[in-house]
Amino acid sequence: MGVRRLLSFSDALVLLGGDPPAVAALDRALGGALNVATGGVGDGLVRIADARGSVLALGRDAVRGIGRRLGRADGRAERTELLHAAHTVIVVLAWFQALEEQDLPVRVEDLELTRGDQLALAGAPRADGRGAAFARSLAATDAPVPAPHLPHEAVTHALERWYGGLSARFLDFAEGLRVWSGLPRAARDEARRAIGAGLPRGAVRQYESLYARLAQEAPEFGFWTTQVEHRATRAEVRRSLAGVADLLAGLTRTARPPTDVAAALARSSEAVLARPVLDASTGPAGIRVPTLREMYLDPDFRVREVAGSSGPATESWWEEAPVRRDLTGYLAGALTSAGPAEAPLLVLGQPGAGKSVLTRVLAARLPSAGFLPVRVPLRDVRAEDDLQEQIEQAVRTATGERTSWPELVRAAGGAVPVLLLDGFDELLQTTGVHHSDFLTRVARFQQREAEQGRPLRAVVTSRIAVADRARYPEGLVALRLEPLRPEQIRRWLALWNDANADGFATRGLRPLTWQAVARHPALAAQPLLLTMLALYDAAANALQRDGDTPPAGAPPVDAPPADDPLDEAELYEELLTSFALREIEKAGPGPAAVPDREAQARAERELQRLSLVAFALHNRRRQWVSAAELDEDLAALLGRASAAEAGFRTPLGAADVALGRFFFVQRAQSVRDGHTLATYEFLHATFGEYLVVRLALHVLTGLLTHRPPALSLAESRLDDDLAYTLLSYAPLSSRQMLRFAGSMVRRIPGGERDRLARLLVRVLEQHGERTEEPHPAYRPGRLRTTARHGVYGANLVLVVLLLKGRVTAAELFPSWADRASAWHRHVLLWRSSFDEEQWTDFALSVETRRTWAGYGRDLEIALRTGAPDTPDPGDMNWLYRYPRGNDGPNWSRTYWDELWHKLDVSGGTNDAVVRHAMDPVFARLGPAVTTFVTSPGGPATSVAHDVLELLLGGADLPPGERDALRARVRRGLDGVPPEVRERIRRLLAGPADPPPGTGPRGGG
Repeated sequence: MGVRRLLSFSDALVLLGGDPPAVAALDRALGGALNVATGGVGDGLVRIADARGSVLALGRDAVRGIGRRLGRADGRAERTELLHAAHTVIVVLAWFQALEEQDLPVRVEDLELTRGDQLALAGAPRADGRGAAFARSLAATDAPVPAPHLPHEAVTHALERWYGGLSARFLDFAEGLRVWSGLPRAARDEARRAIGAGLPRGAVRQYESLYARLAQEAPEFGFWTTQVEHRATRAEVRRSLAGVADLLAGLTRTARPPTDVAAALARSSEAVLARPVLDASTGPAGIRVPTLREMYLDPDFRVREVAGSSGPATESWWEEAPVRRDLTGYLAGALTSAGPAEAPLLVLGQPGAGKSVLTRVLAARLPSAGFLPVRVPLRDVRAEDDLQEQIEQAVRTATGERTSWPELVRAAGGAVPVLLLDGFDELLQTTGVHHSDFLTRVARFQQREAEQGRPLRAVVTSRIAVADRARYPEGLVALRLEPLRPEQIRRWLALWNDANADGFATRGLRPLTWQAVARHPALAAQPLLLTMLALYDAAANALQRDGDTPPAGAPPVDAPPADDPLDEAELYEELLTSFALREIEKAGPGPAAVPDREAQARAERELQRLSLVAFALHNRRRQWVSAAELDEDLAALLGRASAAEAGFRTPLGAADVALGRFFFVQRAQSVRDGHTLATYEFLHATFGEYLVVRLALHVLTGLLTHRPPALSLAESRLDDDLAYTLLSYAPLSSRQMLRFAGSMVRRIPGGERDRLARLLVRVLEQHGERTEEPHPAYRPGRLRTTARHGVYGANLVLVVLLLKGRVTAAELFPSWADRASAWHRHVLLWRSSFDEEQWTDFALSVETRRTWAGYGRDLEIALRTGAPDTPDPGDMNWLYRYPRGNDGPNWSRTYWDELWHKLDVSGGTNDAVVRHAMDPVFARLGPAVTTFVTSPGGPATSVAHDVLELLLGGADLPPGERDALRARVRRGLDGVPPEVRERIRRLLAGPADPPPGTGPRGGG
């Protein structure tokens, strides 16, 4: 429910300026229990009436004077301590005020509690601590406290349960007193109801009233609860966390400004707001990249405390947390909440969601008189150092000054340090499991600092994808940044267009429109990727046209472009190519010095290198790859070259900076033992998927240049070694990959598509006899040779389907006598080669239809479009190789029990689920499963199938169809044993037709 710290009621009263003689009187009323420091000096008797009077007087006085006491606070840390004390007081005060209001059949003055009574009420484990335990219980040291991630209702419900427990213990004491036993039964029952139910509810009402009064004196009480959350549902779009400064500035008027290195650090943080959101050189000439102060939009978010077995790495875990739009209010509450924080706030998001930018803007916005933000980019500090040393490294980098952590905190006066630890995921990716306990170490550091009188807050950022690899300390709260919503995107576009209005007009460009970016929601919803779209469009309005650039001043801002929009694959191609060309121009001689053809060739080499990065991710089935792994991949595929060699074959060790300069490639790093460890990933997974498909088609279309030897008596082998190496580890069957591939394939001329499809059928045939392993050093994963054969074959078939649209088994397997059987055997291999997720993707990407041809049965295979349809009804004539519409005799097989057994032996979940559903059928109607009945001109069906159809769907069939189905079952009964025949007759006994109007197709 939020971080708690044991703070006795007497401690809270003293902190808030309570009169010492009055506090001593309260101590005596509680039998000396409050005087914990000296072990108690009272007589051990609790006088509840005297205690009530003292609590009411002292508590009300403390609440009235909270404003004056806060005004004298020396810094943020002391202010937080006073707020914690005030909350402790109102929790106790609320219970006593509610007790005062209760109409009990016994006077409170008559309830005197002995030290033995206190044991039951307080639940103290030791006799000499019973009075103190009672006092701590009354002081609500373990009571729920508000927290900005909790709805107000959740806090009040938890408080009511807590007050219920306290009231129940009070009732237990009262029932043990002599005065209680002298009451009539009816009076005792009435008192039980009042204390057990009325007192907790009344205490909550009193608490809410007192809380509202405190919120008028101390705005933090408003920050700590989401009671005002409904205001955050407005469509207002806020910028650059300005609300944080507005909310917190008024709370730091009395704080001392920072000095020395703390002041230098504050200046460094504040300067960030004036910097552009991206390196200005990233954009085309004449384009102004706005500053963070102008352009950063406060993101929507979800927030939850991490508890239980599941965690923030799973999408389902977040479904219970509503989307919120009050980030500034939440952060203000999280940084001022009562008591010292004992765990960091974990900020999660997708690549490009703005996690790092959030830490920079937050550091700039926190008032330096009350807070000391220290941003630590974890990628730039030594991973093997402890947290304090990493902080000191980051401070030196930001200010140029060396200082120790304690000296820095002292220089900040009474300001609360706020650690912003950016890039926890980079530590995990680059160092493996070595830092999975990082969050726990941060929590321990916070606890140590609180003990040393230097309480601090901590924020840690990470990608969602690696969140499951971390160990979470108790009390950790996770916050997930949400994609931009349409209102935010529109606001972003307005800011971008305003900042570049002059540049657009000078260059004859139109402003970027909502209609142009709305066609690409996956990219537009992430701030960094939206910036990429804007930079792409700023070159020549490329996002808004598919032909010539429109003249200046042409259509208005909201008019749709005149030409057809780019489809998704075309957009990705132009995006990647344009950025590759721009990077080449920046890295080499001026554009005029490089011929267009050479520049395009260089860009293609860059994209091929990026494609190998994409394959490194795809074939490892993860979203990132280490520099060392990528270097091994390139060496295995291309051979090791000298560092001076340029182009596609340059080893990664000499080219990793070139990869990292593409801002759609994120380069994570950490420093360990003096060495920089790096990993790569794409800002959005679709970039990698596009590049995988792009290179796959490039390699496969290269087979069209195959030339057989001049003299050859047999068909020569196609050299598909590179294709096999790249395409034998993971299938291309994700929906996004197939969409990209479909678009790219349509740009291949029809004749070439046909030729390539025929070539790939040849490759599919020849690869079944492959024994050698090309590029043996290429090992992105550990797969059996048979599994690699299966994955490669499945990928070849997918590409053939993309090229042809629809093929028959006869076309795919021309050398097989039974083409349909060939499909079945290949599918079994593919299924055994995939994991369950891959198999599901593949199976859902294709659809089949059983057909007949002049040579016998065949199968038609196509890529599926749309949602999966119900499969065509099975025709047993097709399965058992009878002609279509067979009107011959019925037939049966005796191996029904073997079918049942084979379903069990296969052991797979899918087969086991079907077997489980069919167990009653096999057990009671087994022979009917393999007894088949023909229908002249129609399909053949099994008796078991027809019986189930009648039992489960007979009422939905028209009378004629129902009668025909019954007749078919009767014709098949001669083929089953007598006991099964009798069982079926009993199942189907009854009227031939249901009463009119009772079935779904009936009248009425």
